[in-house]
Amino acid sequence: MVNIKINGMEHAVEEGTTILEAARAKGIRIPTLCWLKGVNEIGACRICVVEAKDKGSLIASCVYPLSINDEGREFYTHSPAVLESRKMTLQLLLSDHDKSCLSCARSGNCEFQTLCRELGVDDDERFHGEKNKYNVDESSLHMYRDNNKCVNCRRCVAACSVTQEIGVIGANERGFGTNIGCAFDMDLAESACVSCGQCINVCPTGALSEKDNTKEVWEALSDPEKTVVVQTAPSVRASIGEAFGFPMGVPVQGKLASALRYLGFNAVFDTNFGADLTIVEEANELLDRIQNNGALPMITSCSPGWVRFCEAYYPEFITNLSSCKSPQQMTGATIKTYWAEKMKVDPSKIVSVSVMPCVAKKFEIKRMNQKGQGEYPDVDISITTRELAKMIDKSGIRFAELPEDKFDSPLGSGTGAAIIFGATGGVMEAALRTAVWKLTGENTNSPVEFKEVRGIQGVKYAEYNVGGTKVKVAVASGLANARELLEKVKSGKVELHFIEIMACPGGCVNGGGQIFVPSEIRNFNDIRSERAKALYNLDEDNKVSRKSHENPEVRQIYKEFLGEPGSHKAHDLLHTSYRLSKLFK
Repeated sequence: MVNIKINGMEHAVEEGTTILEAARAKGIRIPTLCWLKGVNEIGACRICVVEAKDKGSLIASCVYPLSINDEGREFYTHSPAVLESRKMTLQLLLSDHDKSCLSCARSGNCEFQTLCRELGVDDDERFHGEKNKYNVDESSLHMYRDNNKCVNCRRCVAACSVTQEIGVIGANERGFGTNIGCAFDMDLAESACVSCGQCINVCPTGALSEKDNTKEVWEALSDPEKTVVVQTAPSVRASIGEAFGFPMGVPVQGKLASALRYLGFNAVFDTNFGADLTIVEEANELLDRIQNNGALPMITSCSPGWVRFCEAYYPEFITNLSSCKSPQQMTGATIKTYWAEKMKVDPSKIVSVSVMPCVAKKFEIKRMNQKGQGEYPDVDISITTRELAKMIDKSGIRFAELPEDKFDSPLGSGTGAAIIFGATGGVMEAALRTAVWKLTGENTNSPVEFKEVRGIQGVKYAEYNVGGTKVKVAVASGLANARELLEKVKSGKVELHFIEIMACPGGCVNGGGQIFVPSEIRNFNDIRSERAKALYNLDEDNKVSRKSHENPEVRQIYKEFLGEPGSHKAHDLLHTSYRLSKLFK
């Protein structure tokens, strides 16, 4: 232990603890800008400086580990010198910053803006001189980069290179001209970006944001000739409440369904239906591969960021990808066929909208072989959780006061297995619940919970004896962890039958389109676990079933429309194909 003083108060802290963490443990907040715990610990922005009394020097508290040499030292976290230093740093950053805050996607939810307000920094132009001017990179389908609003904190660079091990962005130029971008100033669309959106999640300003497709939705809703339907993903209900004052981890699916109806959608569906459909098809595909010497391990295909990563970085595993479409696409395909037929609606008049925790879904809807109807896209417009929250705000809907509502039937019923899709390990657990039933013939008594594949660990392994068949599985979330797992499979270090991979760490609950969480909360709270709890609680309380194959609406669609799982019709409508990325042709 090291004995120090912080603002005159004595504290004993464990050696190796940073000043920042020591202060926080004692209830003292030191502001940060560039720091992301365990990801971007570079001490570059100098917002977190504290004053050392013995030398009068300013120290970056986020990267200063206390040692026995600091015994008896005293630090001030908010002395006049510290406050002046932080203010000057912000003024310098602001002098080269696009100040169009009112029209910015992050206005009111910008960490840079918050710091300026706290330290009394306004647009007084204390530092005059040259300003950089950058073109906005809008080349990609899922997001844009506006370096005129960038503060060079490098959090996005760390998310891309450390968390995901993609590394398609970095610092270009030097000194005043330093800017974040792709190598050789390539457009993002020309790079091997996989569209995961983790860079957007950690950006403290409006420099990075998803492409806003809400205008298209508003136009469709105002067109009397269109039947506008919407589906919402499992993890959206675990996050959107945060935008309206609900604590993290509180599911709000009833109010979510109600809000979508108030916005004017003609039908409101639950992507949980598509998740159950995915499991039935995927479990059937897995067992077929095991029993008929198909390509193993079979790897899930629900995460478009992961699929794109596979196609670009590990094309040798393309044949291992499940041919099943994602739940979003399966739901979209059934809307424009089965539902359209039942409701006697012309598919050409349907505008199918999805609300997803994922910016990669904007890319997925444009992929090849995503037209189950044959002529029309399965999904026309995909918006993020954040975009929906903005639409609700814009329409004047008081979300917290909304009554509880239900999703429309058919395509509105989902089991507990479908709900947990949003958490890492959820797809695996859902598939196992159905695979066990198919292999053993058991139903009521077959296992429901497979807790070995739960949790936020980067890679998890498990083995189950199912009806005399050993099934070896693994789960990875975050592409750095996916890379670690795939390398072990390639080298023969592990032998597996089934793998679940999600591009985003923790799964969809931490998707690139979820509600923003400031770094002060993100650094000291596990948002992945908190949001996942909401899904597991809904799973336990599900009144339909906790197994996908027991969903009555899924049974109905097979009976009336699809025939058997894996049938020719099911394959045409619900399955897809993959190809080597054009970047590596």
